[in-house]
Amino acid sequence: MRKIILLFICVITAVGVWADENISFTADAPEVVVSGDQFRLSFTVNSQKIRDFRAPNIQGFDVLMGPSRSQYVSMQSINGKETTTTSITFTYILMAEKEGDYTIPGATVVVDGNPYISNSVKIKVLPPDQSGNSGTSSSSSRNTSSAGSKITNKDLFITATASKTNVYEQEALLLTYKIYTLVNLTGLRGDMPDLKGFHTQEVELPRQKQWTLEHYNGRNYSTTVYSQYVLFPQQSGELEIPSITFEGVVTEIIPSSDPFDIFSGGSSREIKKNIVTPKLTIHVKELPEGKPADFSGAVGLFTLDSSISTHELKTNDAVTIKLVISGAGNMKLINTPEVAFPQDFEIYDPKVDNKFTLTREGLAGNKVIEYLAIPRHAGEYTIPPIEFSFFNLKTQKYQTLRTEPFSLNVEKGEGNAEQVVANFTNKEDLKVLGKDIRYIKMGDTSYSKKDDFFYGSFAYWMWYILPFVAFVVFMIIYRKQAIENANVAKVRNKKANKVAIKRMKRAEKLMAENQNSAFYDEVSKAMWGYMSDKLNIPVSLLSKDNIEEKLAGHHVPEELVKAFITTLNECEFARFAPGNQNEAMDKIYSSAIDVISKMENIIKR
Repeated sequence: MRKIILLFICVITAVGVWADENISFTADAPEVVVSGDQFRLSFTVNSQKIRDFRAPNIQGFDVLMGPSRSQYVSMQSINGKETTTTSITFTYILMAEKEGDYTIPGATVVVDGNPYISNSVKIKVLPPDQSGNSGTSSSSSRNTSSAGSKITNKDLFITATASKTNVYEQEALLLTYKIYTLVNLTGLRGDMPDLKGFHTQEVELPRQKQWTLEHYNGRNYSTTVYSQYVLFPQQSGELEIPSITFEGVVTEIIPSSDPFDIFSGGSSREIKKNIVTPKLTIHVKELPEGKPADFSGAVGLFTLDSSISTHELKTNDAVTIKLVISGAGNMKLINTPEVAFPQDFEIYDPKVDNKFTLTREGLAGNKVIEYLAIPRHAGEYTIPPIEFSFFNLKTQKYQTLRTEPFSLNVEKGEGNAEQVVANFTNKEDLKVLGKDIRYIKMGDTSYSKKDDFFYGSFAYWMWYILPFVAFVVFMIIYRKQAIENANVAKVRNKKANKVAIKRMKRAEKLMAENQNSAFYDEVSKAMWGYMSDKLNIPVSLLSKDNIEEKLAGHHVPEELVKAFITTLNECEFARFAPGNQNEAMDKIYSSAIDVISKMENIIKR
């Protein structure tokens, strides 16, 4: 026992030394509380070697208790590797005095001679709930209404808010659906309607909803954002976001007079509640007059950068111009600017790489466009500036961005060089230069007569008729087989002989291996099973008496019935009879085969 205690102390000490290498000292408290409610403030350090813990100056809260010290040790073994977690926590019980936003500074502690300071915590204190129900705490995240009470639109509702209600065409706005509840909401179903006049993109939100307290119209509600959408108006005028009907499921606790229900949690029931969101009207202004010639509908705030792969190249070599449009707005709907390459350049379709994310201001990030061209002749060329125009939401004016012109010096290259144009899949991946004209194909050529078409020919109609005939034949055979298979008794009757033969083959193998007991069991099963399948009677209901009666009803000769019963009796007693077992097994095997074969020829259904 002493050795075990000593080993445990050594492990704890070693773990403490290891934990000191990665010291963490954190403070934790709820983000939102209600005035007059109690809550916990805790400071946790993952070490045992601590001293001089000093709490911060806590203002705006009453300290009801603390600090209380608790110690935590956990040992785990994962894939043979043992890990141990050890920590000490100092806990305070506080009560909020009045509403407002407060910050509690970090605490300090000395760990193994080194000072550490924790993070600070921000706490928002809400005013008390003005429901008029005295003595009811508002600190719980979701209250449970009493059974039989009516759930009103003030107990559970969903708001629909738009970040902007006056916008220009293509200007992004954020639509948010937020749940407010005083009851135990356990389920919610509802789909976003088809918004006419908007290009819609849904904001990805966590599947696990995070509920927080919020003071709204004098009540403290549990709230969470249910869904968000970024909308891009596609036309001017008064556009409407219609109301949505959600179906909420609320779980209510039913009070019970049974005092023992307190241990089982009592009973509950589910109540369905339809929740209708308000409709919204968005005023969309038309973009002003004076649009630049190259304006393609870009709205937002953007910048333009450009680069060229080379200024010196040879004929039949590729040159790439890279254009990067950065910013925020309706980037997904931006058209690709045009580049005016010289006429004797072979031009490929541009490659576009969208690198943007969805934000409340629209799509933010980069749109990278690469233009590839191949000069065919030598000379000095100039590619004019590339222009990109957009409507600037900040200045509410049109703005045109321009790149610098690009100069190219193209020298004479090899006329038959083969170039691979990679990543530009809008044309051939492999571009063969200098071999655009091919030789005429020589050799034997097959011809067809004028007006000799496959359509309407005999072979054409056969391609339709033969599959149809094959399908009809298949359906007739399949239907007949399905009808036969539906008759279970008939199927068992047909397969009785096959099943018996399989068992007799296993019995023959057991006889060759001199396994007497197993041999007789297998022969007995073969005979009883055969009779069960033929007469459509379960083996458990068969006996030697009713077998004689049933076989007589099928006009089986009395001699054959007696032979069947005799073989069964010999099979039962042969294993215990003295004498040559090989001869006994041979005799019973032959008798069983003979009886089953004769039965199969007589019994027909």
